[in-house]
Amino acid sequence: MAGSLNSRTDSDDLDESHEINVTPFIDVMLVLLIIFMVAAPLSTVDVAVDLPASNAPSQPRPDEPIFLTVKEDLTLAFGNDMVGRDELKARLDERTNGKLDERIFVRADKAVDYGDLMEVLNLLRDTGYLKIGLVGLETLPTPSPSEAPAAATPPAGGGP
Repeated sequence: MAGSLNSRTDSDDLDESHEINVTPFIDVMLVLLIIFMVAAPLSTVDVAVDLPASNAPSQPRPDEPIFLTVKEDLTLAFGNDMVGRDELKARLDERTNGKLDERIFVRADKAVDYGDLMEVLNLLRDTGYLKIGLVGLETLPTPSPSEAPAAATPPAGGGP
């Protein structure tokens, strides 16, 4: 409890002061401010990425999607038909009836280099087809070894 010394001579008792000393409170607040100023940059992501938000409704799946396949040897194919890079525009115009806003689905072999895939995407862009979808396999999560089913073992009685 805080007290003050007065020059009163009529009483030997000290008067009580009902004031709050805010100096320790300010010290604590300054220490907390410094801690938060140091800790806040450490809790952020290292790579700054400005991701766009999308509220677009899902598009209906086309009746006959157009798949362009990039094989391991970097050849291009529509279904089972091989196509050269120089005749890609003519074949795309034939398949899409000249509609440049048709979506082209690109499938690439796992062994295709990223740079080579980008060359194919740039080739599609140069031909005027800007709606491109990349196709991948959907995989189920792999079970842990403890959850994996036991391998089937042949019966111990022998065979026929």
